[in-house]
Amino acid sequence: MQRAAVFDVDGTLVDTNHLHVTTWWEAFRQAGHQVPMHAVHRAVGLASGDLVARLLGEDRDEDLDAELSAAHKALYGQYFDRLPALPGAGELLRRLAGDGWQVVLATSAGGAELGALRRAIDADDAIAATASADDVDAGKPAPEPVEHALELAGVPAERAVFVGDTVWDMRAGSRAGVRCVGVLCGGLPRADLAEAGAEAVYADPADLLASLRGSPLA
Repeated sequence: MQRAAVFDVDGTLVDTNHLHVTTWWEAFRQAGHQVPMHAVHRAVGLASGDLVARLLGEDRDEDLDAELSAAHKALYGQYFDRLPALPGAGELLRRLAGDGWQVVLATSAGGAELGALRRAIDADDAIAATASADDVDAGKPAPEPVEHALELAGVPAERAVFVGDTVWDMRAGSRAGVRCVGVLCGGLPRADLAEAGAEAVYADPADLLASLRGSPLA
């Protein structure tokens, strides 16, 4: 039977979380909101609308959400030509594909942003499919992004592993019924990932690659 290795992208395969923190912080600042960077960091990984709601609350002017998202997208877009892959990202995907895994990306990115992320990873030959935010009604921590990735791979949850760097990833994977692996390169503590459902936690893709034999991706 086929197996699926589903990967989050931002903070998991590409070193972008702190770029998102900075550009969201600036987007909020330009709109007159003072949001602490540590709070933004904890919200990274949520879909844009959910991130804004978490940081500004339900009593905000929701008509301005789209402007905030557009400001963040414009600021973040300045980095598209130099997004850095995390150590071992491309090599890990190629190794898994070579071992017979269906490698699927599950990300909230789409369009030009997704293209920039895939260029950074530089492993298109190993990626079987991509589930983006445009394909589902609800983003992480809802299970839909992971479930859609499994549909694309044609693999049941019990034959899949999801790798991510945030508590939202771990919760989404757990709710979808897949085994979850966390990585620390997104900047969140090991304990937070484990509490949210990570069965195992590694430093980054290179560490996971070096530890494959004893990992859930063995």
